[in-house]
Amino acid sequence: MSLRFIITGMVAAVLLGALAWFNYMFKPNMIKTILSSQVPPPATVTSEAARAERWIEQLPAIGTLISSHGVDITSQLAGIVTEVHIESGADAERGTTLVQLDIAVELADLASAKAILHEAEVAFQRQEDLIAKRVTSEANLDTARSKRDTASAAVNKIQAVIAQKTIKAPVSGRLGIRKVERGQYVSPGVTLVTLQQLDPIRVDFPMPEQLISKLQVGQALNVTIDTFPAEIFKGKIESLDARVAQDTRTLLVRGSLPNPKRRLLPGMFANVMVLAGQPQEVVTVPRTAVTYGLYGDSIYAVKAADAGGEPKLVADRRFVRTGEAREDRVVIVSGVTAGEQVVTTGQLKLNPGAAIRIDNSQLLTRPEELPKQ
Repeated sequence: MSLRFIITGMVAAVLLGALAWFNYMFKPNMIKTILSSQVPPPATVTSEAARAERWIEQLPAIGTLISSHGVDITSQLAGIVTEVHIESGADAERGTTLVQLDIAVELADLASAKAILHEAEVAFQRQEDLIAKRVTSEANLDTARSKRDTASAAVNKIQAVIAQKTIKAPVSGRLGIRKVERGQYVSPGVTLVTLQQLDPIRVDFPMPEQLISKLQVGQALNVTIDTFPAEIFKGKIESLDARVAQDTRTLLVRGSLPNPKRRLLPGMFANVMVLAGQPQEVVTVPRTAVTYGLYGDSIYAVKAADAGGEPKLVADRRFVRTGEAREDRVVIVSGVTAGEQVVTTGQLKLNPGAAIRIDNSQLLTRPEELPKQ
């Protein structure tokens, strides 16, 4: 009985050892061999060569269009409106009469003052003739001269009042909505209509104080308006403010834009781009090629490798330092050289060293209108 138990135990031990060897040694090695022999197919991606370009540094800002000469047309004197020569939204030339106030009393006073002036001039001329004949005194001549000058000043005063009641355009520009009608009584200082000089038009925008050293009068501006999204309006910096705002730490900059068609209006929202400095050589790639991460930005470059004597392409992950982004391209300061192929789509299915296949038959197309940033 003891021998039988011993033989049975030995057989059971051999079986258990064989089972353990199969599960913990043979089976894992077999699985590893099978998996290693099954190479995954290359991942399909798109690629594009990094480009060498010349970019001018652009400084973005948000501004507001203002008139180069905008005024509220008002009256210095009170009176009844007798004539209105303006239409809302019309163009007016400098010196054009816009509104005429009642001047009937002033015209009557002017006629009386001119008659007094004529009488005073005749009296002064008579005194000059008498003084030449030495039959009058210098005092009489001085009195006549004083009366003539007083009468002349009275005429000039009445003419000035008449001119103040004849309201004219101080500059050429476009009229706003008129706020006066014939027969209306107007008080001094009440706005009758606005007048805006639209060509050229100005744009005011703030710039951070860190960028002041890059700003100069005469630098080129590219301005876009939401009303005309497909157009870029060219201009230049006209002046820089003399101080930095303490609350925002920004410097107010004023630019000037030609506006011959008068489509740009004061108050419009403007996206301003200041072209600062000279063009610089940069290396750019599509924005889709860059993967932005918490621990650094990276791209996948296309690299040739040798697989058993057969050439293949693999993904070479590189950490890069990015620079300015413009439209659908971004500057790569370091990590990529011009001419290198970089993966533009399909990065999510890649790992460093993964085999890839390039298929550029279905490239991403840029939308006509980019989303607001």
